[in-house]
Amino acid sequence: MYRKITGRARGYAARGVSVTVALAGAALLLSGCSSDGDGKDEEGSGSGVSQQPKGKDPFWVNPEGNAAKQVAAYEKDGKKDDAEQIRKIAEQPVGEWIGPEEPEEEARGYTEAAEKADRDALLVLYNIPHRDCGQFSKGGAADGNAYRAWIDGVAKGIGDRHATVVLEPDAVLHMVDKCTPEQFHEERYDLLKGAVTKLKSLKNTKVYLDAGNAGWSQPDSLHDPLKRSGVEQADGFSVNVSNFQTTEASKAYGKTLSSKVGGKPFIIDTSRNGNGPYTGKGKDPWCNPPGRALGEAPTTKTGDDLVDAYVWVKRPGESDGTCRGGPQAGQWFPEYALALAKASK
Repeated sequence: MYRKITGRARGYAARGVSVTVALAGAALLLSGCSSDGDGKDEEGSGSGVSQQPKGKDPFWVNPEGNAAKQVAAYEKDGKKDDAEQIRKIAEQPVGEWIGPEEPEEEARGYTEAAEKADRDALLVLYNIPHRDCGQFSKGGAADGNAYRAWIDGVAKGIGDRHATVVLEPDAVLHMVDKCTPEQFHEERYDLLKGAVTKLKSLKNTKVYLDAGNAGWSQPDSLHDPLKRSGVEQADGFSVNVSNFQTTEASKAYGKTLSSKVGGKPFIIDTSRNGNGPYTGKGKDPWCNPPGRALGEAPTTKTGDDLVDAYVWVKRPGESDGTCRGGPQAGQWFPEYALALAKASK
């Protein structure tokens, strides 16, 4: 089972998306979908989603995302009010999670599509060996050499194009909380540090090593493992990925860590934290909890020198798992997406 604080459905396999489908989508983006910078898409899902102003939010909005398709479906059915609600999600950039099989092709597809729209790609790498401690998002590369080859593929696919990478959600935290067996720790430190080094060798790539969330009760135990994993060579770290902790709590947590790792800045996943974490009855408060809301829209204009950006790493509207009426982890859950949007300002 998922751990109460850190668990979440987010791995590529857990999202129930085949590599073939992902590559087909990337190919479609390259062949036909473009934007005038801040205007409507020329082709795509038919939802007419727009890019956000680059000065406020430099990240790319995927016009073929699940939310965009939902907007088009609602409009076709005459459900204009629901379409406008889902547009709150569709017109915001979300992380593109690179799969295990074709990392070079996927990274190239997303970054080329982003470049065509004059935006930066937001990529999530989640393929570390022994991922998620064998829980619902278990999997990852078969061994260290396979992971290094995968990272090499991602880097080759990105090339000199602009990308921001969130590196391995929970990989460091799961060593600290002993969820990942100790015999794998030294290899994991080496793999994470190597990944940071490889990605930072690229001309226009920023790297944020994941550092858990404000629900973790022992932030002082994280700074040394973060250093051993390469955070000082990275651009910073990420917090609250796929979680529901408030932005204010996440800022406080991030600043505590930052003070211990050389003043490094951080990014906050605000995708579903508008109403904070679920405190109601029932088990698994991380899994499709009711009454949640979208958080702050993605932006680099945070008003805080230590917070580089608010980002939507988790895709709002994708299920956490088969709980509370949801489909399999990672599949689109339209009722939940609509509830998130309606509960948001």
